[in-house]
Amino acid sequence: MPMRDIETRVIEVSEIRIERRDDEPPKIFGYSALFDVESLNLGGFVETVAPGAFTKTIKESDIRGLFNHDSNFVLGRNVADTLSLKEDKKGLLMEAVPPDTQWARDLVVSIERGDITGQSFSFRTVSDQWTNVEEGPDERRLLEVELFDVGPVTFPAYVKTDVAVRSYQEWLAEQITCDTTPRLAIRRRRQELAEIKT
Repeated sequence: MPMRDIETRVIEVSEIRIERRDDEPPKIFGYSALFDVESLNLGGFVETVAPGAFTKTIKESDIRGLFNHDSNFVLGRNVADTLSLKEDKKGLLMEAVPPDTQWARDLVVSIERGDITGQSFSFRTVSDQWTNVEEGPDERRLLEVELFDVGPVTFPAYVKTDVAVRSYQEWLAEQITCDTTPRLAIRRRRQELAEIKT
């Protein structure tokens, strides 16, 4: 799969925490994605994740828990039963059993101190839905995604990606091609602005 098809989203969450129980290794808990929470403007559009967007990928994909999306820092893996993912009403909940290594122990301490409060996920879009909004940014809704990794991150921000912007520009071009309403000029202008920002 081309690397250019992979998108990353990072969110600031307060639910990331460490759970310690007697005679058990510490576990990292937190939401890697939240449903129906609007992103920042990603270059002419905003984005939300629909409930159920992760259902299929949780069952079928080989997903890693990574710190800062770095494959050198593997916190867990779902096929190894060291990473657990599930959807609830709020979003995508992650539970990882980090390895007993110095960097992982340091990470646990940093989370407990509140130094690291962000969670993130990287994905490829399987299905999405675009909506034109006359006033304000257009809207993208992620309906189904293929997950690659989830995990805590140092610098949380719901980030813009070139993949999403390319998808947005393709959708805008489609609208312009088939649209003969008075909003055509507005859509053309939005496309021009989106192209300038990339």
